[in-house]
Amino acid sequence: MLFNLQNALGLGSLCASAFWLFGGNDQRLTHHPVLPPSYPLAVRNPYLSTWMPSDRIERLPYSNSQFWAGQELGWSVIVRVNGQAFSLMGVPDLETSGILPAKVHRAEFTATHSLFDLTAGPVSLTLDFFSPVSPSNYVRQSLPFSYLTVQVTKSYGDDIQIYSDIDGRWAGREHSAVQVFEQHDDLAIHFLSVEDAVPYTEGNDMALWGQVILASRPENVSSLSALAGERQTVRKYFAEGGDLSSEGSNWSSGGVVALAHDLGTVDSGASVNFAVGYERKEAINYLGEAYTGYYRAEYPTTHEAVSFFLDDYEDAFWESLDFDRELKTSGTAAASSKYADILALSTRQAYGGIDLTIPNESLDTEEVLAFIKELSSDGNVNTIDVIMPAFPIYWVLDPDWIRLLLEPVMKYLDAGRWHLPYTIHDLGSHYPNAIGHDDQKAEPMPIEECGNLLILALAYAQATGDTDWTDQYLDIFQQYADYLVDNSINIANQLSSNDAAGPLPNETNLAIKAAVGIKAFGEMSGIHYYSRVGDEHADLFFNQGLGTDKDQTHFVLEYPDFPDSWKTPYNIYPDLLLGLDTFPTEAHKMSNDFFSSSVRGEYGVPLDNRQDWAKSDWNMWLAGTFDQATRDEFVDDLWAFMTNGKHNWPFSDRYVATSARGREPGKPVLCRARPTVGGHFAILALNGPASITSLSTTHKPGRKLSKMYIVKEHSSEL
Repeated sequence: MLFNLQNALGLGSLCASAFWLFGGNDQRLTHHPVLPPSYPLAVRNPYLSTWMPSDRIERLPYSNSQFWAGQELGWSVIVRVNGQAFSLMGVPDLETSGILPAKVHRAEFTATHSLFDLTAGPVSLTLDFFSPVSPSNYVRQSLPFSYLTVQVTKSYGDDIQIYSDIDGRWAGREHSAVQVFEQHDDLAIHFLSVEDAVPYTEGNDMALWGQVILASRPENVSSLSALAGERQTVRKYFAEGGDLSSEGSNWSSGGVVALAHDLGTVDSGASVNFAVGYERKEAINYLGEAYTGYYRAEYPTTHEAVSFFLDDYEDAFWESLDFDRELKTSGTAAASSKYADILALSTRQAYGGIDLTIPNESLDTEEVLAFIKELSSDGNVNTIDVIMPAFPIYWVLDPDWIRLLLEPVMKYLDAGRWHLPYTIHDLGSHYPNAIGHDDQKAEPMPIEECGNLLILALAYAQATGDTDWTDQYLDIFQQYADYLVDNSINIANQLSSNDAAGPLPNETNLAIKAAVGIKAFGEMSGIHYYSRVGDEHADLFFNQGLGTDKDQTHFVLEYPDFPDSWKTPYNIYPDLLLGLDTFPTEAHKMSNDFFSSSVRGEYGVPLDNRQDWAKSDWNMWLAGTFDQATRDEFVDDLWAFMTNGKHNWPFSDRYVATSARGREPGKPVLCRARPTVGGHFAILALNGPASITSLSTTHKPGRKLSKMYIVKEHSSEL
């Protein structure tokens, strides 16, 4: 690279040269901006999702990374300085290897980068794990690879070699992993895959039918060598000679594939890039047809795709800097610096559950579809009530993603294969098989999913002006609006999105969603009847008090006979965001006053009076309807959970908020790495759609817009 990574990033850890001059064993490890539960390393889709638990950072030279679900993944980085090898990451057996541990000084994350500063003898280095988030650039966003950049930040003519390896655990079944190496001009690529794997199969949430990629090519200042074999042997070759080319590969179960750059004698600023990834050419089974990554329309072979990915580094890097800075500034202005921290840690995770695809046979970019996995639960495909909580991030960064995620569902519904009067819950029982539910046995959430679908459709139309898409499916939307009209006052016993809480009849929060959904269809269709009915339902539940306690201090969990019950009424948020005015300002003020004084635990407000656990996405939705003081309480509580050091999972959206029921507060519950953290953007979304302007708009098919909606401006102030 011709530019200096640290100077370019311009972040706090990268501008204090005295930091490395005085580092030592007693140097305290610092975290910027805060200590997260886990650092995203390579997070691009449900099968490339690699993390470093924060409680391993102090011992980073010894520590393995993890797959999002908790499986250990071998990924080492070693530097050889003047003949002595130092582990920067991932060599657990240092005591017997002759490799010394580097000293870790600082860890940092932004929305797109995780950085670790270390010293190895006289040399200082930065590891930069960079996963682009570029939703408007479909090629860049769909590439199933992530960057590791190793930069020498301080050297005075030292002789340096840089090495990285990964092991067979990345393939999902280590003992069945097979290895292939290819050289294309100067591009070196290691492949790992599972022998005789069946397409579209998983093992413990890891894909088994694709191929793991470790690739690099020489920089201007380096030469490159490669080797595969037993891990201690391969690392020993590098530690002793700084080169892997003199040995023949001898792959075996439990081995590693490795690449090594020889930089020679260098000064500060030299760096090398590695690409790590997981490629599935047949990525999604959509109704029996194979869909593949969008990028393959331009780069159909693996070596072409990897070569472009490495070529694209500089453009992607500069875009990421602008994006990181704008998101930090916007998040701070929208709420606080703590809120900006929450958004930064949520961003890669929110997009890390999605594949952006086109048909594998035609590679037709006009047929682009997005698929999202319900991580940490049952692995459903394009679950409507996973898209729903996540949609604020799409609204902010690129609202077209609302359509991209809904379109696979709408095409299935339009084909007439779903026969029940309410909309489907998901498009397949387990990712990546988006094969529908022709047996009509999808999880039943009638009010929940009908309301979600109508609200999401209007959100897309408002944000983009594309009413052609909503008009195309208007009859289907009307069917579900009619279902809500007929079934959302005397609500049958059923689940809401929070299925772990169990079913209820007459759940007020579902009635709120239904009223907003009916009104949304009225706005979408221009049929005043539905707007009137939505308003009438809202009047019944708020003004007439069916959904509140008798003193109208709060919405109850269940009506009409449970006045002391309560639930966070987060479904009122889209009403404010979309400017529907289904519920009056007084409803927001009522909830604001109740939740600022009554039921807050050590880490915030639980979901409802039955639970001790909170849902972070829904709490940020609700916070968006509050005045500044109460909103900031909710933000502070989520930030406190995120930074408390009690857990090391990828950002959990469900956690114990109060000790009132005997459990330790501040601990996550079941859920990790879910893309629903996109809901944390709910407060920022009030600034309007596509409000982050720094992202690229290239490589994106155009769509004809028939008319533009005027989106009302909103404020989080009442």
